[in-house]
Amino acid sequence: MARKAVAGGTPATVALDRGGVPWTAHPYEHDPGAASYGLEAAQALGVEPARVFKTLLVRLEPAGAAPGGLAVGVVPVDRQLDLKAVAAAVGAKRATMAPPDVAERTTGYVVGGISPLGQKRPLRTVVDVSALAHPTVYVSGGRRGFDVELTAADLVRLTAASTAPIAR
Repeated sequence: MARKAVAGGTPATVALDRGGVPWTAHPYEHDPGAASYGLEAAQALGVEPARVFKTLLVRLEPAGAAPGGLAVGVVPVDRQLDLKAVAAAVGAKRATMAPPDVAERTTGYVVGGISPLGQKRPLRTVVDVSALAHPTVYVSGGRRGFDVELTAADLVRLTAASTAPIAR
């Protein structure tokens, strides 16, 4: 897998380059009417949905010494984020989905193009453990119609993520 230059780059591709990891750009024609951004990406790229991961933001209710705030869950596009599991993974009492406007403002990306890489400010990130079973995974490259492929180990390292079974 070799890095491919991307015209106009994104914060995600800048983070990948700064991290010095091999990655591949996968642009595709985005359909604004698509019911699911993630499943659209998997179909357009001809990749099994279990290898394409979506980035979701959650609000955390603090538990004891564990802080509240926001966190990121990265799960396969054909599965859902288990809110109880992601809360447990970060030591929070409870997690709820963050509203789209909060997700956009916090990450600097638009919904459907939120990447776990290169966000405006780093957040606690949990990648579903299933990512480790694949030689490479796909995540948003920072805009709709653009995914990047990299190893799960590099994704975890660049996002300072933990891994846990957070998909259902």
